[in-house]
Amino acid sequence: MLSYDMPLYRPPSEGNNLIIQVTLGCHFNQCSFCSMYKQKHFSVRPLEVVFQEIEQAARAWPEAQRVFLADGDALTLPTDHLLAILDRLAAAFPRLSRVSCYANPSDILRKQEDELERLRGRKLNLLYVGIESGSGVILKKITKGATPRSIRTALEKAHGGRLKVSATVILGLGGESRSPEHIQGTIELLNSAPVSYLSTLQLFLETGARQRFLEKFGEPFIPQDDQAILREQRRLVAGIQPPQPLIFRSNHASNALALAGNLPRDREPLLARIDHALAHGERLRPRQLRGL
Repeated sequence: MLSYDMPLYRPPSEGNNLIIQVTLGCHFNQCSFCSMYKQKHFSVRPLEVVFQEIEQAARAWPEAQRVFLADGDALTLPTDHLLAILDRLAAAFPRLSRVSCYANPSDILRKQEDELERLRGRKLNLLYVGIESGSGVILKKITKGATPRSIRTALEKAHGGRLKVSATVILGLGGESRSPEHIQGTIELLNSAPVSYLSTLQLFLETGARQRFLEKFGEPFIPQDDQAILREQRRLVAGIQPPQPLIFRSNHASNALALAGNLPRDREPLLARIDHALAHGERLRPRQLRGL
């Protein structure tokens, strides 16, 4: 078994896949809502250490087909560094079909298109990108370090490099007062930039992040209840007209209601499930079971 530097985070869809830590922490680490890596200082793990762990993992799980590169934003690594890791993974796992990692929009923008194509050629073919919101005001309030325009450009660049993007949006991020612009801006962004997967999370502020988030928001923030969050979800699902079909999920542990489908194909069944939850409040995840 590998010994991880904890805490360790990964997307829900990577739960059954091999995880290799190539960095520790998050290179940006300024998003006010996020407490995932606040207790870690960002560092790059030496290649020889990563290679040793790959060999160790290969002995324990030689049939592994999918690998997630942790921690927070492995794409911030120099391309040659990543290529060396990808080559070692390919040599160690004959059945390897996919490598994935978190990526900030700025990570993507720093890469040339030919670099992204080279990475995809070595099976790094899925990036998890936190969009969070399509509102420029809200992105500034949460210290995202990105604008709707830069996010859109990053998504288009990844698409041009033939990389799949799994994007996340955080419901409730604008509070009561900024809910309309949060959802409308997010719809406009998703309707103008291609993504392969879209997931929604609900805003969940751990104790260590709450005060920082409220201070940076810069105005009174009134959290929304489950009914208001479901109404945001409904407006989002109803408004998305993606440039290409996408797989939609709300299976993260923070969500009150788990949804799954394809957009635009499954729009009406998804809306019907949300409407039923709004009307009856059934099958919502208990609050004590929600979290990051």
